[in-house]
Amino acid sequence: MHMIRTELARTAHLEETPLPAIGLQKWHDFIKSQDHAALRDLLHPDVVFESPVVHTPQRGRDITFKYLTSATKVLGGPAFRYIGEWTSDHGAVLEFTNDVDGITINGVDIITFDAYDRITHFKVMVRPLKAINLLHRLMGEQLAAAR
Repeated sequence: MHMIRTELARTAHLEETPLPAIGLQKWHDFIKSQDHAALRDLLHPDVVFESPVVHTPQRGRDITFKYLTSATKVLGGPAFRYIGEWTSDHGAVLEFTNDVDGITINGVDIITFDAYDRITHFKVMVRPLKAINLLHRLMGEQLAAAR
């Protein structure tokens, strides 16, 4: 009976809150707080991460967690900001900008959420080429240091 009530409450919750509002708010909260436990909880166990510099999609919570925490160290800081946001029923596109080592980085995070507000797919696209080359080097250094 408890399981049925929980599912009914979840269904009512989904009807009241359009997707991906809750998951997206949790992502923005993580960006502000850098709470690694909150990020881990936000990621679906089978999440897929697509990097602008790695050819093959990375699969699973652990590797995605590693990439996202490294990326927030490389791209984070006082100048990082989201400058645009577009949402659909199951996801969002967040445009960001930052200046790193004198290079303006412009990119988008394309995030898909499941019905339980967890990230199931995270794709990052970046421009210009100088920014991609810089991120490739800095992310490589950060990931190597995180081992």
